[in-house]
Amino acid sequence: MNPVAPVTKISLIYSFATTSEWPLSALPIHRQSPAFLLRFACRVEPRLDSTQKTVYELRMTRASLLGAMSVALLAASGCKSTPAPPFDQLKTANVTAFRLQNYESPAPPPGATPAAGPMGLPPEISNWMKTGAQGLQQLLPPGLLPPGMLNTPTPTAAAPAQDTTPRFQGFRILGQTPITDQDLRAELGKILGNDSNFDNNHAGCMYAEMGLSFTSGGPPNDMLISFSCNQVNARTFAWPHPSTGMKPKTVQKLSEVVQKLWPPGTG
Repeated sequence: MNPVAPVTKISLIYSFATTSEWPLSALPIHRQSPAFLLRFACRVEPRLDSTQKTVYELRMTRASLLGAMSVALLAASGCKSTPAPPFDQLKTANVTAFRLQNYESPAPPPGATPAAGPMGLPPEISNWMKTGAQGLQQLLPPGLLPPGMLNTPTPTAAAPAQDTTPRFQGFRILGQTPITDQDLRAELGKILGNDSNFDNNHAGCMYAEMGLSFTSGGPPNDMLISFSCNQVNARTFAWPHPSTGMKPKTVQKLSEVVQKLWPPGTG
């Protein structure tokens, strides 16, 4: 049989062979990473197909195949991210969550009769109550909602009482709970410790509905969360991210945490 001249079209067929079929030194290819060195060995050999045309077969060793798969898996999974400090402590820290009164009407002048209802609310809070607070009624302080806005009964008039409510970072505390669930603390760490959860899209206010205080034995790390202003504020530590505005996905994740801390009907 006369030899068939090679054609310009080359088909690469990947097949698997044991290292005993041919030496590893054939066509070595190196791939290096900071952690390890991989050596890929392969060879290209001609053969005749059913039409008597020359094609080429690329053979790889089983070890080479496993090495290539390892690199692909590392590239796909990437390195496991760790929450930015101090949120990397949240999973094992002592954490307390606070329900806060986001707004207090200015005290009326002496001798004046206080106006009934939530008159004069900041527009950020009014808009939030109409749009974003439907699933977070437990964060709304009593008497702040206009009658019927969220199908709430009209509040009855109450006699003025001296304010003895404790405060957290200047905001009246309506309720507080320790976060004893380690998984929930870890989830908060992932949300607040990831800079991709924040941007610069927020209002220029801070009417906090929620507060967090956590410590691992040192000074407490206190922060405020405002759903109505769509941003967070670190009060006793340096905020680790360039932005403080909460993205929609961040609001959703924090809302789910609120539902677990204060289930509807318990606020």
